[in-house]
Amino acid sequence: MQTPKAHVLAGSVRKLLRRKAYGHIANLLLKLRPGDISHLMRDLNERDQVSLFSVLMSRDRSLAAETLNNLGLEVGLEILKLLPSQEITNVLQELETDDAAVFISALPEELAQEVLQRMRVEESTEVQELLRYSEETAGRIMTPNVFALHEDLSVGEAIHSIQTAQDLEMVFYLYVVDDRNHLVGVVSLRQLLMVPPSTPLKKVMTGDVISVTTDTDQEEVARQVALYDLLAIPVVDQENKLVGVITVDDVIDVIKEEATEDIYYLAGVTDDHVQTPPAVSIRRRLPWLVINLATALIAATVVAFYEPTIARFAYLAVFLPVVAGMGGNCGTQTLTVMVRGLALGEVSWENTKATILKEILVGTANGLITGLIAGLVAFLWKGNYLLGVVLSTAMIINMFVAGLMGSLIPLALKKLNIDPAIASGIFLTTFTDVVGFLSFLGLAHLLLQYLPAA
Repeated sequence: MQTPKAHVLAGSVRKLLRRKAYGHIANLLLKLRPGDISHLMRDLNERDQVSLFSVLMSRDRSLAAETLNNLGLEVGLEILKLLPSQEITNVLQELETDDAAVFISALPEELAQEVLQRMRVEESTEVQELLRYSEETAGRIMTPNVFALHEDLSVGEAIHSIQTAQDLEMVFYLYVVDDRNHLVGVVSLRQLLMVPPSTPLKKVMTGDVISVTTDTDQEEVARQVALYDLLAIPVVDQENKLVGVITVDDVIDVIKEEATEDIYYLAGVTDDHVQTPPAVSIRRRLPWLVINLATALIAATVVAFYEPTIARFAYLAVFLPVVAGMGGNCGTQTLTVMVRGLALGEVSWENTKATILKEILVGTANGLITGLIAGLVAFLWKGNYLLGVVLSTAMIINMFVAGLMGSLIPLALKKLNIDPAIASGIFLTTFTDVVGFLSFLGLAHLLLQYLPAA
């Protein structure tokens, strides 16, 4: 749904809610897709969201569940927390097991246990099985209801099994197992339709199956799916027994989640959205700002050390933000490339040396070019060529350090099993500010006898 249309529709829904015209609202919602309804709900306040969702629940529980899934975890969770536990149970039972597990794992523990007890035994058991696996692993995001064929079947028997099966997650790929449920092959639906029905399944299946284990990190799952252009990837346990499948829609969710997480971490924000209440946003952002304040004070200490120099040559203060800002921007560019490379598997321990050298070269070259420009501007502005030399040299040094540290910091954090996106920005800013101020003011202090007093 286009944004202007969604806004107009949201306005109409608000008026109907005020009039308590729930029947009209229901008729309106039933004509929309889940994605359109979720888009509409984002324009409403929390109270109206809950009211609208309750109307949807009363008329079409399946549509309500799909809408909830489209809203995402944070917005969906806020709605669920305001519903009775029985309604939460009713809507989550309509979701695929892996999607239901995501919401249940995020509910308060007492409420989650109550919902699991109220759910039908089959769904509850499947959800609890998924919750046994660690977060952000293949086991947690897989769908356990995977359709598999026995290796001794013929193509005709395999097609009949598909036709008589119910609730298939997807049949683009059909996985083949042996008597002990070991994954031994994969065959596409197209392959089944292109050969005679009497053909043994073993003759058409591919034995080299790309799969992941239950403890594989979800980022690695996404990389495998993207690398081999898969629509789904099977999940096996440590004994190579087929236990589930991860489809491309789940992988897209993982990619969105991981990309969002990295962007937030680089900005010093944790799981924040435009709909997040102000108090919650303050609580999530403030710790990072306090940490940034501490690192900024370290840089301020360096400036304070040269306070007499700045007092005598006040115009030096004009160029301090230039040196620090250019170093920070250069480092952020390197940091972004490195974090992305680590996330996508483009940077490995085998190619780190070449990667670091490349980023140092880029940072130094950019520092040389921009430093010369800044030095020329400083000379023309203040009429002193030594000031231009000091500014140019300081920028070259700082951007060299920015390229070096922008490469090393995420690699070091990765080595320590810390997400490179979490703290890289803070450390990098500290280095570029300290080195920038130290190099600029230090050089100015050494050459101050040749500089005119301000």
